[in-house]
Amino acid sequence: MALERTFSIVKPDATRRNLTGAICKMLEDGGLRIVAQKRIQMTQAQAETFYGVHKERPFFGDLVSFMTSGPVVVQVLEGEDAIARNREIMGATNPADAAEGTIRKTFAESIEANSAHGSDSAENAAIEIAYFFAGCEITG
Repeated sequence: MALERTFSIVKPDATRRNLTGAICKMLEDGGLRIVAQKRIQMTQAQAETFYGVHKERPFFGDLVSFMTSGPVVVQVLEGEDAIARNREIMGATNPADAAEGTIRKTFAESIEANSAHGSDSAENAAIEIAYFFAGCEITG
């Protein structure tokens, strides 16, 4: 197993319901360490750029609106196989398909308002981390 870093967002539906601590506890209890974290209000420009890969998809506008609808918590997680582990702890994108005990099964309101985002690859993790954090903000 490899020690790696991944990127995570606690989404607006979760921050609105004051679930940041509960979600972070699930991540930490799952073996991940939070090595950088900040609460931000994502701008439209930030959301459009961050989710630019989805720009041609019909849900893009709704996604940008949702991600700018309230504060989010962006964070860098570290641990053994952190990318796969984070995705396992989050659960399937559709909360109806997520395993019991996962973030999305426990807290999600819908497919869009599913409480958490996590990088899907090492390449995307590096891009997403660099988008929100300077290297000096990450302490491990």
